[in-house]
Amino acid sequence: MTTKSTAVKPAIPSQGLGHSMKPRQLTMMGLGSAIGAGLFLGSGAGIHAAGPAVLISYLVAGTLIILVMWALGEMAAANPNSGAFSVYAEKAMGKTAGSTVGWLWWLQLVVVIAAEALGAAGLLFSVWPVIPVWALALVFMVAFTAINLAGVRNFGEFEFWFAILKVAAIVAFLVIGAALLFGWLPGVTSPGLGHITGNFAPSGWAGIATALFVVIFAFGGTEIVSVAAAETQDPVHSVGKAIRTVVWRILVFYIGSVFVIAAVLPSDSEGLKSPFAGVLNLAGIPGAGTAITLVAVVALLSALNANLYGASRMVFSLSERGEAPAFLSRLRGAQVPMAAVGVSVAFGFIATVLELLFPDRVLPALLNLVGSTCLVVWGTALVSQFILRRRADRDGTELPLRMKGFPFLTVFGLALLALIFVVGFSNAESAGQLIGTFLLIACIAVACRIGAKVKAARSASS
Repeated sequence: MTTKSTAVKPAIPSQGLGHSMKPRQLTMMGLGSAIGAGLFLGSGAGIHAAGPAVLISYLVAGTLIILVMWALGEMAAANPNSGAFSVYAEKAMGKTAGSTVGWLWWLQLVVVIAAEALGAAGLLFSVWPVIPVWALALVFMVAFTAINLAGVRNFGEFEFWFAILKVAAIVAFLVIGAALLFGWLPGVTSPGLGHITGNFAPSGWAGIATALFVVIFAFGGTEIVSVAAAETQDPVHSVGKAIRTVVWRILVFYIGSVFVIAAVLPSDSEGLKSPFAGVLNLAGIPGAGTAITLVAVVALLSALNANLYGASRMVFSLSERGEAPAFLSRLRGAQVPMAAVGVSVAFGFIATVLELLFPDRVLPALLNLVGSTCLVVWGTALVSQFILRRRADRDGTELPLRMKGFPFLTVFGLALLALIFVVGFSNAESAGQLIGTFLLIACIAVACRIGAKVKAARSASS
């Protein structure tokens, strides 16, 4: 364990949001937001790009997300707020930095929401080709909008059982995969480890760099735990437990699953389009491929559910701080920001129309768009924790949850992040993605700065 608690407890923030989310729901939400399209679809794309060497990409990204989660845990326990790292960035680096990272994360999530809906629809269509992909995606968007409007208690319980199902499925997949590799399945020849030992990195470092950004997207969303902490009854206990649990489970599930897939399926296999089903079909288990595909649909919908929650709460926080239109912070019904939910889900509906107009082209474009924005959000979280922890230590402020190894581990995380950017710029495809992300950040920052000046001018003249 790398964090420790003291007896100090922060006050619950005076927001109109409810505080009825339970620790178990918070923990499973962290898993639900991370185990989605990135694992069930992105893992195949990563192996296709780098071969078994994609494991290096997962280890690098996994180490980084552990450090980010520890840093976020320290800040969320001290100041539980639905704006989370956006609020912490504002406290550490100023209003423009806070609003910029908040809007960037919101944009990232609304794109991911659309990607999850289309990904789930595409998988379901592959085993039940009755309703077209765009129509299935539309049904999913309507259903999960309704769930998010039902109140955080109902939402949290729904997400809990969704996440339980996919975690159980991944555990079953790992057991079957191990049996296949060890040759324990009757009538099925074990592929052994030939794919891994024989051609570990078919595309060299360039392939690993390309896969790294696919993997970064896979881990994106885990930081939602810090957002949801604002609606729990005991943030210190809930956040600490959620971070400890989410970190090791994600690493086991991701690294374990990807190892099995890379060992069973070569990097040019058609089975990588739906890698979990591809492995189980080779295992010769009747109906297993279809079953895991349905579980993957549930996983994607669970991630959609969690990410819609996170996006709505972030824009709600921005509105509360005067950095988004005031109507987005109005609560209705069961203390739910209905307008914030509606705005956050709107892009998903637009994406379903695009899928109708441009079949099979929308999802790949969306997945490529959001990968590098995760890096910027994580980097901002690490910088904010470094500044706020230094400030707290200087002022003698007690923190309810403290990240051990400070400042070494925080600096190490930033160095690892810098290395990822260097590797990214060495590859033409990822370099273009990074440049696009930086241009997007610059535009958001300028817009936020202009908005703040206009608001200040209006206040001065009134």
